[in-house]
Amino acid sequence: MGAAKIKKGDKVIVLSGKDKGKTGEVTRAMPKDGKVVVSGVNVAIRHTKPTQGDPQGGLKRAEAPMHISKVAHVTADGKPTRVRFETKDGKKVRVAVKTGETIDG
Repeated sequence: MGAAKIKKGDKVIVLSGKDKGKTGEVTRAMPKDGKVVVSGVNVAIRHTKPTQGDPQGGLKRAEAPMHISKVAHVTADGKPTRVRFETKDGKKVRVAVKTGETIDG
């Protein structure tokens, strides 16, 4: 794998699945697994029994990781865009293909 096109803190939009069209911020990137965790998206509900550490138990909601190919970077107007790399002033920066705006830097 090359450099990460999607990193922690990026605003992304979901392209497919039950949360298609939702936007959120990447809270965790897992480049080795090719997955990302997006806040408020792909929420899994787990039924947990009461334990000593958690005497309440019940339904626990948590964002599950989703494949990186299911998300795309989102532009200022809320549309998905691909990301390419360009060298500006000797630095490698990420650029939105659709708008040409620099993502970092």
